[in-house]
Amino acid sequence: MKIQTLEILSNNLSKTEQFYRDVLGLKVIKKTDNHISFAAGLTTLIFKLTAHPDPIYHFAFNIPNNQLEDAFKWIETKVEIMDVTPGDKIADFVNWNAQSFYFYDSSGNILEFIARFDLDNKCADPFTANSIICISEIGVATDDVATETDALISNHNLPIFPKQPRMPNFAALGDHHGLLILSSANRHWYPTEKTAQKLYTKLVIAENGEQHHIQYY
Repeated sequence: MKIQTLEILSNNLSKTEQFYRDVLGLKVIKKTDNHISFAAGLTTLIFKLTAHPDPIYHFAFNIPNNQLEDAFKWIETKVEIMDVTPGDKIADFVNWNAQSFYFYDSSGNILEFIARFDLDNKCADPFTANSIICISEIGVATDDVATETDALISNHNLPIFPKQPRMPNFAALGDHHGLLILSSANRHWYPTEKTAQKLYTKLVIAENGEQHHIQYY
């Protein structure tokens, strides 16, 4: 599964533009009074203006799997990287064969750079914003994870991610290239105390040669 477009909310487009353009170094594709879009590797990331006081999302960027350390050094000069356990900032997902680290954007969204070792995406160039491959995860909160999981399987033919067992309050659908992460509402987003909110989220994904449009709330 590939996330081609991700549209989410921001209550301050000016602050959002400054972070994603000047801190992450993403190219602005288009800007209006109500939207701004960026090129995040192969994914178009769109922020839509909202009056919501605190829309908080969790999403992840795939990076070359030989550049986790380089990416860490690149971003730590720009933002504070979170501890995942006391004194440790690298999350080691043994079952997923991946490692990652987390940081906040200027609005409090939980961002993640993740290196997935099952992918063949090594890069010899120095790490820069151009090294970001795509957005590979977006978290969506729902009141009923089981029902929503079944709907995604039925309506969009999305597979359960084989490295993540399906649980009553958490499910991952897709593959290493792209995952839709379902969480029960008000469950904490790892590694923070911020809770999953039911928020407007719009995706265009490619799966098995077909394009699917998915929208929440």
